[in-house]
Amino acid sequence: MSTEPKLVGDDKVMDVRPIPCSIKHGLILKTWRELALGDYFILLNDHDPVPLRYQFEAEFGGMFTWEYVEKGPEDFRVKITKVKELQGNAPVSACGCSAH
Repeated sequence: MSTEPKLVGDDKVMDVRPIPCSIKHGLILKTWRELALGDYFILLNDHDPVPLRYQFEAEFGGMFTWEYVEKGPEDFRVKITKVKELQGNAPVSACGCSAH
C-alpha cells in the first residue's frame, strides 16, 4: 500500500501552492505521466505556470492539452489533459521554475 499523499483531489484539482518549487515541477510531471489516456487534472497555482507549460511542450509536445480555467490575478487553474500515450519511459526533469 502506498504511503504517498494523494496529490489530486476527488474534484480533479491538484493544488500545488504549498509545494516547494524544488519538487513542484517533478510532482506535476509525474502526476501527468500517470494519467490514463484522455484523463486530466486541474492544476491550481498562485502564479501563471508559463515555465511549466514550456517544459511540457519541450518534453511532451502533442501529448497534452493546456486549457486555462482561471487566469488570475490570485489563482491560476489549468486543465491539463493527456491526449497521447508516452512512448518508452523518459526520465522526469528537474524543476524548471524560475519565477520564484
